[in-house]
Amino acid sequence: MSFYQRCVQLMVIVLPTCLSACMVGPNFHQPDAPKVSRYNATPLPAKTARTPYAGQAGKAQAYVYTQDIPADWWYLFHSPEINRLVEIGLANSPNLASAIAALRQAQEAVNAQIGNSLFPAVNAGLSGERQRFNDASLGTNSSSIFNTFNASVNVSYTLDVFGGARRQIEALQAQVDYQQFQLLAAYLTLTTNIVTTAVTIASLEEQIEATQALVKDEEQQLAILQKQFHLGGIAAPVLLTQQTLVEQTRATLPPLEKSLSQSRHALAVLLGDYPDTNFPHINLETLNLPAKLPVSLPSKVVRQRPDVRASEALWHAASAQVGVATANLFPQFTLTGAYGWSSNTASALFEPQNKIWNYMTQITQPIFHGGALLASRREAIDAYDQSAAQYRQTVLQAFQNVADVLRALETDARTFQAQKAAETAARQNLKITQEQYFLGAINYLNLLTAEQQYHQTLISRIQAQATRYTDTAALFQALGGGWWNRHQKCDPINPTKASLTCPV
Repeated sequence: MSFYQRCVQLMVIVLPTCLSACMVGPNFHQPDAPKVSRYNATPLPAKTARTPYAGQAGKAQAYVYTQDIPADWWYLFHSPEINRLVEIGLANSPNLASAIAALRQAQEAVNAQIGNSLFPAVNAGLSGERQRFNDASLGTNSSSIFNTFNASVNVSYTLDVFGGARRQIEALQAQVDYQQFQLLAAYLTLTTNIVTTAVTIASLEEQIEATQALVKDEEQQLAILQKQFHLGGIAAPVLLTQQTLVEQTRATLPPLEKSLSQSRHALAVLLGDYPDTNFPHINLETLNLPAKLPVSLPSKVVRQRPDVRASEALWHAASAQVGVATANLFPQFTLTGAYGWSSNTASALFEPQNKIWNYMTQITQPIFHGGALLASRREAIDAYDQSAAQYRQTVLQAFQNVADVLRALETDARTFQAQKAAETAARQNLKITQEQYFLGAINYLNLLTAEQQYHQTLISRIQAQATRYTDTAALFQALGGGWWNRHQKCDPINPTKASLTCPV
C-alpha cells in the first residue's frame, strides 16, 4: 500500500471520528422571549385622539396587534419625494456600504477558519541545493561537491477531538450574525432618519413661511400705526411697542433658518452626498398619516429588533469562546506526513528508487503554563456573563423604547388636538380683535396680545403636526422595521436595493 493510500485510509477513519467527537463548553440556546403581555403599565386606548378639520394629521390612529409591519413602511406616508429620498440613501449611504463590507469580512473570517482547522493542510515543495562537503571529520583530508534535489508533498492535520476548532468557527459564525444584524440596524436607522429628517425639513419650511407671513402682517400694522402717529392719533409708546413686536418676530426667523440648513445638511449626508445638495419640496399637508398602526406582540419584539438580535449574537460568540478556552486544556492530536523524491541529479529525481516518505502522530498535553490556560477560561466565562447581562439590558431598553413611542403616539395626538384648537381660537380672536381695533372699540394692547397668541399657537401647531409623523416613523423603527417581510431573493453578502436584508 502506497503512502498516499495510507494517508487517505487514515483520514477516512479519523475524520468521521473527529467530527463526531464531543465539543467541550456550553451549547448556546436561543433565549426565551420575555414573559411580558403589554408594553405600558397603563393600558393604551384602542386608538389615538382625532382632530376634526385638521387634514391627514388629525386622523385617529388605531393599534392593530394582528397586523405585521411592512418592510417598506415609509410608503405608508404616500410621499413620492420621501420614497425617492430613501431609495437614494439606500443606494449611496457610506454607513450602509461599511456595514455590508463588515459582513463580508466576517463571513470570510469563518471561511478562513474552516479551511485552517477542519481540513488538512497540504503543501508542495521543490528545492535544489549545491553543497561542498569537507571529509575532515571522517579522518580524511578531502572534500566533495554535490547537488541535492528534493520534491515533496507535506500533509498536516490537527484532530478536533474536543471541539476547540469547531467552537472557534461557531464563535466566528456568531460574529457573522452580529454583523448581519448590524447591517439591518444600519438599514433601519438610515431609512428612519431620512424620513424623520425630511418631515423636520417640511415642518421648518412651514414654520418659516408662517413666521414670514406674520412678519408681513405686523409690518402692515406698523405702517398703519406710523400714519396714525404722524396724524397725532396715537402716542409714541404704542408705535414703539408695535415696532418691538415686529423685530421680536423677525428674530425668530434666523434660528428657524439655521435649523433648516442644518437639517438639509444632515439629510444630504444621509443620502451619501455633500451639503450643497438640493432636495424636492415636501408639503407637510399632503403627507398621509397611517390610520392603522401594526403593533407587534411583546413576545415577538426580541426576534424583530436588530439591536437585540445583535446582542444575542455577541452572547452566542462569548459562549463559543468558553468552549475554545476549555478545549485548550485538553490534549491536541496532530497527524503529519510527507511523500516525495530526493536525488543528487535533477534528471533522476522522480526515479522509483528515489522515493521518500514519512508519517507521524503527535500528542501535546498542556502541563504547566503558569495558570494561563485556566485564567483564560475564567476570562471567557466572565465575558459570557457580561454578554448575558448586556443582552438583558438591551431587551429592557428595547421594551422601554417601544413603550415610550406608544405613549408618545397617544399623548402627542392629544397635544396636536389641543394645539389645533388653540390655533383656531387664536386666529378667530385675532380677526375679531383687529376689526374691533380699527373701529376704535378696544385699545392697542388687546390687539398686540391677540397677535402674539396667534403667532405662538401657529408655530406650536405646525410642530405638533410634524411630531405625529415622526412618532409614527419611530414606532416602525422601535418594532424592528419589518425587515423579516422581505420575500425577494436574499443574498446578505451581496445585497441589492430590492433585497438589502435577509430573514435570519
